[in-house]
Amino acid sequence: PIYMTENGSCEEEPDLESALADHKRQQYFEGYIRACAEAIQDFGVDLRGYFAWSLMDNFEWQFGFSKRFGLHRVEFNNGNLTRTPKLSAKWFKKTIEENGNTIFKSQKIV
Repeated sequence: PIYMTENGSCEEEPDLESALADHKRQQYFEGYIRACAEAIQDFGVDLRGYFAWSLMDNFEWQFGFSKRFGLHRVEFNNGNLTRTPKLSAKWFKKTIEENGNTIFKSQKIV
């Protein structure tokens, strides 16, 4: 069995507006999940898990807080560390709810 872990895309998101419109990250996840589905369906790959990196923005050893990986924006400059779902989070949620039908309209991802 294969488990794909820590798969994600870092982006420069200097403000909330740019973070909430993270189309590149959403497209990145869609491309990888589509490739996973094709590997399962077309080649019988025993892929049992896919783990997006990361649920929330965090400190990255290489980039510090300058680049963001999260599906949720974290405001590091306020004491509450406000978290806001990005476009990619909403897409990911819908994809899970619809068992992948947001990617393959005519097929379900197993």
